[in-house]
Amino acid sequence: MPYTVSKTNLPDVLILEPKVFGDARGFFYESYNARDFAAATGLQVEFVQDNHSQSAKGVLRGLHYQIQHAQGKLVRVVRGEVFDVAVDLRKSSATFGQWTGVHLSADNAKQLWIPPGFAHGFLVLSESAEFLYKTTDYWHPSHERSLLWNDPALGIEWPLPAGLGAPVLAAKDAAAVMLSQAETF
Repeated sequence: MPYTVSKTNLPDVLILEPKVFGDARGFFYESYNARDFAAATGLQVEFVQDNHSQSAKGVLRGLHYQIQHAQGKLVRVVRGEVFDVAVDLRKSSATFGQWTGVHLSADNAKQLWIPPGFAHGFLVLSESAEFLYKTTDYWHPSHERSLLWNDPALGIEWPLPAGLGAPVLAAKDAAAVMLSQAETF
C-alpha cells in the first residue's frame, strides 16, 4: 500500500503518509493514485479541480467552506510548512464545532483528507509555503463562506510564529463570522 492512513480526533479527517523512496539523488513518491486512495481510505471520490497557492510566513488562509457545492479536499505542502486545520460544520455530527490541526510540510510529505461539510484553513510557519489541494467540486464564489479563525467557541490553538502577534489575513477572512452566526450543513 503506497499510503499509511491514520485518523485525527475528527474520525472523518484523515492523515495520509505516502511511501517516499529516497537516495543520494533525491526522492520519489506517488502523491495521488485513485485506486490506492480508495483502497487505503475506503472512499470513492472524484477530484475535479487542483489548486496551488504560495503564501508568506504568518499568512493565515481560511477558514473557508462552500455552503452549497461543498468541497472535499486532499491537501499537501510541496515547499515549506503549515499548520492545517479542519472544523466540522455538520450539525448532525457528534464532532460538530470541533477542530483538528496537523503540521504539513514538504519534509514530512503528509496529506490531509478533509471531507465535504468542513471548514478548512492553514497558517504558514516557514518563510513561505506552497500548498496544493485537490477538490471534489468546483469553486463557486457565491457559495464561499469564511469562519472566523480565532472564534473562542472553536478554541483553535494556532501556533503563531514568535513575534507575529496576529496572522496576516485577507479582507474576507478578517470579516469572517463566528460559528454561532455561520451557515452550517
